[in-house]
Amino acid sequence: MPDIKLVAIDLDGTLLKNDLTISPRAEEAIKAATAKGVYVTICTGRMYASALPYVKQLKMELPIITYNGAFVKHSTTGEVLYEKLLPCEMAKDIYLRAKKYKLHSNIYRDDRLYVDSFNKWADNYAIKVGVDLNIVDNMLDFLQRDPIKIVTIAEPQALKILEEELVEVYGDRLYITSSLPHLLEILHPKATKGRGLEAVAEYLGVPRECVMAIGDSYNDMEMFSYAGFSVVMGNGEEDVKKCADYVTCSNDDDGVAEAIEKFVL
Repeated sequence: MPDIKLVAIDLDGTLLKNDLTISPRAEEAIKAATAKGVYVTICTGRMYASALPYVKQLKMELPIITYNGAFVKHSTTGEVLYEKLLPCEMAKDIYLRAKKYKLHSNIYRDDRLYVDSFNKWADNYAIKVGVDLNIVDNMLDFLQRDPIKIVTIAEPQALKILEEELVEVYGDRLYITSSLPHLLEILHPKATKGRGLEAVAEYLGVPRECVMAIGDSYNDMEMFSYAGFSVVMGNGEEDVKKCADYVTCSNDDDGVAEAIEKFVL
């Protein structure tokens, strides 16, 4: 077991309980690890603006990894360590392909969420992550600058059709992943949690073998590959569990706290 110096924790389905709160036990474990001199950061698919309230609650004063690794920003200095944007011409094409299948798309730019209409998918998403929706009359005109990410939201079987088409057209020129079955997340190929975690580890001077990553879903697999030790939640996807070094309890049963207590404290 390596000497853990940096812990990267996913939010939804991992640190956050199903009611989207952090348990007192998990908060105590994180603060105890920090007091011991271990860096603890967030590594999430969420927007920076959506992750920040939890970061402030935990008093994290270091870079945090957001947008699946596409945007790494220091929570107190505002320094941007890493940023990978999706070329706007590709973004326009992806948007139109999703539109062809009548799928809703979230477009992220400048840490704001843009949509072309209000609907159940957009409304439910915005409420869950605690951000405002910005309506754009003409998304193609809006996409004159590179966005950071596109998330298409629909039933899993509908997303599968779009994903297969994008893989056929773009191959490794896109990074396509999922944090939940009804979300298809589309980014720059170097916008992964593994790349974001690498940027933070190098900034803090922590070798990768001393990094522990905790997550639950497919978009966490790249940070598992980078980290020296990986922990998957008991509620995690079965395929993801096969890629981790340890399976902890579920997110509603203090799995993050259990892992930090066991391997850090």
